Amino acid sequence: MTKYRSVADMFRQRVTETPDAESFSYRKGAGFEALTWNQTGERVRNVACGLLALGLKPEERAGVLCGTRVEWMFADLGINCAGGATTTIYPSSTADDCCFILENSGSVLCFVENDAQVKKVASVRDQLPDLRKLVVIDGTAGHDGWVITLADLEQMGAGYQADNPKAYDETIDAITPERLATLIYTSGTTGRPKGVELVHDCWLYVYEGLAELNILTSKDKQFLWLPLSHSFGKMLEVVVIGIGIPTAVDGDIPKIVENLAVVRPTFMAAAPRIFEKVYNKIVNGAKTAGGLKWAIFRWAAETGRQASRVIQAGGTPGGMLGIKYAIADKLVFSKVRNVFGGKLRFFISGSAPLNRDIAEFFHAAGILILEGYGLTESSAASFVNTPEHNKFGTVGRPLPGTDVKIAEDGEILFRSRGVMRGYYRLPEVTAETKIDGWLATGDIGEIDADGHLKITDRKKDLIKTSGGKYVAPQALEGQFKAICPLVGNIVVHGNARNYCSALITMDPEAIRVFADQHGITAKAYEDLAKDPKIVAEFQGYIDQLNTGLARFETIKKFALVPADFTIETGELTPSLKVKRKAVEAKYKAVLDGFYSESMAEV
Repeated sequence: MTKYRSVADMFRQRVTETPDAESFSYRKGAGFEALTWNQTGERVRNVACGLLALGLKPEERAGVLCGTRVEWMFADLGINCAGGATTTIYPSSTADDCCFILENSGSVLCFVENDAQVKKVASVRDQLPDLRKLVVIDGTAGHDGWVITLADLEQMGAGYQADNPKAYDETIDAITPERLATLIYTSGTTGRPKGVELVHDCWLYVYEGLAELNILTSKDKQFLWLPLSHSFGKMLEVVVIGIGIPTAVDGDIPKIVENLAVVRPTFMAAAPRIFEKVYNKIVNGAKTAGGLKWAIFRWAAETGRQASRVIQAGGTPGGMLGIKYAIADKLVFSKVRNVFGGKLRFFISGSAPLNRDIAEFFHAAGILILEGYGLTESSAASFVNTPEHNKFGTVGRPLPGTDVKIAEDGEILFRSRGVMRGYYRLPEVTAETKIDGWLATGDIGEIDADGHLKITDRKKDLIKTSGGKYVAPQALEGQFKAICPLVGNIVVHGNARNYCSALITMDPEAIRVFADQHGITAKAYEDLAKDPKIVAEFQGYIDQLNTGLARFETIKKFALVPADFTIETGELTPSLKVKRKAVEAKYKAVLDGFYSESMAEV
C-alpha cells in the first residue's frame, strides 16, 4: 500500500517536502509564470477552508466547469482537501448537459470559469435545488449572493482558518482511501453520460504504478493542455503531485506547438488527433515548398522509417543507412525536434489508437511516442509502453498490480485498484461492466508473447458486412490518416452493408493551402468539399489505401462532408474522439445513397 491515505494527503506531503520547488506555471503574456508548491499549497488551503466555511460535507460533490488552467487544480485539490468529491464538467457542455450532470451528481457547489459559464448554469438554476453556490474564477459576483468570486472564497477560507486553525489538517486526516474523490461523467458516443465513481485509492494506485515504472522523475517538466475534466488529464495532475514534476498549464489547443517552444518540456501527453494534425502540417509544409525540398523530405521520411525499424529491433542504423539517416536528421528531423523545444524525451499518447506510420515518423525524428491505454472506469492509466519496453502498434504492458485476460469473444478484461467503485446511481449498469471484479472494457484486443496489449477495435464498432466478413474500422481510419495529409477525420461505414464506404472531413488549414496551390478559387469549406480536383485528390488516397487491403475491406465509395467534425456540432467528444453513431445518423441520407441503385440522391 501507498504511504498516502488520499490525494489530499499526497498533496499536503508534497507541499511539506518540497515547498520551494516549482509546482505549476501558467501563461502570462509571452511566457509562463511559475508557482512554488508552497504558493500552490496556500491557494488550495484557502479554497478548501472556504468550502468548509460554506458547509461542504464529506463526499459531497462540487462541480468544476472550466477549461484547463491552474485554477482548475486549485478548485479540484481544494474540494478534495475539504473532504469533498469533484464532479467534472467540460466547458463545452450545453446548459442541458450541465444541468443533467449537476442534478444527477447532487452537486451542492460549482466552480465556473467565467460569466458566460455562470449564465449557462443560471439558465437552469430552477432545476438545481441542491446547488447552493457558484464560484466564478474570472467573473463577477451576483445573483443575490448565489454567485461569489474565487477571490471571495479564498478570503472566506483565510478567515475560517484563523478561527479554526486545525480544521484543514483534521479534515485531510479523516479522509480514507475508499472515499469518493472524483465523479467523472463519461462523454460517451450515445445517450446520457454516466458518472464514474473514482475513489482516492484509484488515483493513488495510478501514481504508484507509474512511479514504480520510473518513467518520470522530478527532473522532468510537463506541458499540460489536456482537458482536466477528462480522466487522462486528472491522472497527470495526480502523478505530477506524487513525483513532484513542474508542470506548465495552458488549455489553449491552437497554441500547443507555440507553447512547447516556450516551455521546452521533457514530456507531454496528447490524443492521437494532435499528433495527426502536427504530422499533416509538417507534410503539407514540405509539399508547399515543392521541388527539391519536397523530394528531400520524402527521401528523409523513407530513410527515417527504415532507421526507426532498425532501432525498434534493438539495432543501430549502420553502413549506408547510418550515413543517410545522419544526413536526413540534419536536413529534416532536427528541425522537427526544434519545433517542440528541443528537450522532449517522449510524448504520451492515449484515448484513441495511434497510427504506427505516424509513430515511426516522429521516432525517426528522435521523438518517441509512448502509447498507453485505460478507461475513465480505470482511472485512465492501465497499460503503458516505456522507453525501455516500447512496441509500436501496442499500448504496452499492464501497470504493476493490473491483471488482464482476453474473453472468448476477444474482449479485453482487467482488474486493479484503479478500477472504479461503480457508475453513480446505476447499479444494474455497474453489474454489467464489473463482473466478479473484472472490468469489461468493450475493446477487442490480444496480448503478444512479451505481454504487450494490442487493441484491434471497439467491440461495438466492429463492422460485419452483409457477406459475413468482419472489418475493423479504426484500423482502416488510422491507415488513411497516415497516408492522406489533407484529412481531418474519417468514419468507415458498412455494418450489414455489402461493402464499406466512408465519410471524410478535410483538415481546414491543409485544404485551403491545397486549394491555393491548385488554383481553386472557392473559399467556403462546403464549396471546397464539392470541388472536382479536391474530390479526385482524395480518391487517389482512397485508392492508395485500398491497394493494401483485403477485397472485403476496401472503401468502394466515399463523400467529403460539408463541414468539419467539432465538439460543438456534436460529432466529437471533448477528448476529440469521433461519435461514430452521431456521424452516421447525421449523414444517413448520404450513406443510404451509397448503397441505392441510383446515386442521384447523394
